[in-house]
Formats: sequence, structure tokens, C-alpha cells
Amino acid sequence: MPAPERGACAIHSTAVVHLLCRLLLLQGGQAAVMGDFNHVQHCKDFLYMGTPPRGYPSSDSFKKICQQYEDQPRYVTLYDTRKRIPIYSAYTFKKSDGEKTVDFPWMFEPQLASDKGSSNMEPFGQSSSYTTMDLEDSQAMLEDYADAVRYERGQLNPDGHQADPIDKASTYTLTNVVPQNREFARPWAEHQWLIRKRLNNFCSGRAFVVTGVTTSGSIVRRGNVDRVAVPDYVWSAYCCVNFDRNAPYFERYKFPAFAAYGLNDQANNQVVEVPLKTLEKFLGSRMEVNHNFQIFYNDCMSGG
Repeated sequence: MPAPERGACAIHSTAVVHLLCRLLLLQGGQAAVMGDFNHVQHCKDFLYMGTPPRGYPSSDSFKKICQQYEDQPRYVTLYDTRKRIPIYSAYTFKKSDGEKTVDFPWMFEPQLASDKGSSNMEPFGQSSSYTTMDLEDSQAMLEDYADAVRYERGQLNPDGHQADPIDKASTYTLTNVVPQNREFARPWAEHQWLIRKRLNNFCSGRAFVVTGVTTSGSIVRRGNVDRVAVPDYVWSAYCCVNFDRNAPYFERYKFPAFAAYGLNDQANNQVVEVPLKTLEKFLGSRMEVNHNFQIFYNDCMSGG
């Protein structure tokens, strides 16, 4: 018997059709870890032209996550389950006052811990459906950061770039977090504030942002076990094709796209703003990426 259409589930009553309907509906409500970001409706909306950064090598440890909170997609992440950090998070910037919220609980991704896990992120300590081993094997835990005194939990999609309280809450999952050196946290926060002001004032349409990392070997350890990779560099790029063409030149030339990177260390950690292609060349020399590595489709050129 062929699988029924979703609409048929309400009108057929045979046992076989009923079972097929249940399976079909179950598939539709799960698995935001996917082969590509088109799998979940509206997930690709956080990517310029619906296209993720290209040129990353294939890896069994790389998982594409549609980060869902309260049954709605909020942004997307390429997550490395071996290093237990996001490689990048891609989101749409929302004009805001930049206020940081601190009263949201930290969350995990059930979908990484189990093939049958919910596609909604869940707060730590509020679910008994997953064993500690399942969680620890697939992602970072709060305990990994508890004694890592040199590092803060640095959000790639920062809550200060979101306006709605629910969107802000969704940034508090450890799959959106990397160990950020405490001395680097301030210059990076200042850069995020600068970008927020620029996009607030001069971006007339949607702004797409991708923030990511490079890694090379430093590890946060817990109980003499390697747990979470520490990024060498943190980088970010934005794309806004509809911008104020009457903006002052020192701001206007940074549209439609511009980028930045900084060394995640105690010293020499100033954040450097650079053109998009300069960032891609820089990353190409420090990451295993293909020759066609590209952060935004057609380099964020409208009409491409």
C-alpha cells in the first residue's frame, strides 16, 4: 500500500493506514539534525539565498542542526560532535537595543543524543529521557565549563543580536557556544556591539550573519578526558544587500558584506575588520576547506 498523503490521515480509518499516518506525522515532527538545511521548513530562511557556507569537508562528526525552540526554527548550526563545539552558527540579525539577558537556562540538543530525540532544545536537568552518557558523547555539558576558569561560554549567535525574548532564549544552547578566552571576550563583545549599531542604523532589509571558528588542538579537559575544543580564532561576517546608500562613506563601503576575526587568546586578541574575501582567504589558510570555500552565496551580491 502506498504511503498516504498527510491530508488523508483525517479521513482513512483502516488499521494499516492509521499506522502509516502515525509514522508519517512522527517523521514530520522530528529530526532537525539533517543532511541539509532544507529538510525543515523555514530553516534555510536564516541563510542568504537559502545557501549555507560551502567548501567545508564532509565529516561524520559534522551535524547540521536546525536550532528549534518552542517548535519554531530560530537559526542553524554546523556542529562538530567530536570536538563538541559549533563550527558556525548562521542567523538573521534582528534590530535591538543589544541588552543581554542572563535569566534563561542553558540547554542541550536531544536530537544529537538520540535519533528519536526531540528537535526542540531542552534545559539541562529538566529531562530524564536521556542518559548522561548519551549527552556527553554527542555534545558539550555544563560540567565541561564549570572548572574551565580561563574560558567563558561564548555565543556564536549572540542574544544581543536578537530582539524577541524567545529568540534570545534560543541562543542559550551549548551547541551555539564555544570556549572563549576571558581576555578575548571583551574585544569580541565590543565588535558585536559595533555590528549591532551598524546594522541597526544602515541595513534597510534583512541582514544575514554567519559566525564561526577555527580550531587547532587546545582542549578543555574534564576528569583527565579531552572534552571541548578551544577555537584559535573566532570570525564573523554579515550580508545586507538592501542598505542605506546615503550612509557616511566610512560605513557605506562596508556594505553589502563585511567581516572580522580575532585571536581567542589572552594577548594580541584585537578584532580586525576585513573585506569578506580577505576573511575567506584567511580562513582558507587555517582550516581544512575546499578551494571553493565561500561564506555567502555569490559573495552576497544581490541578483546573483
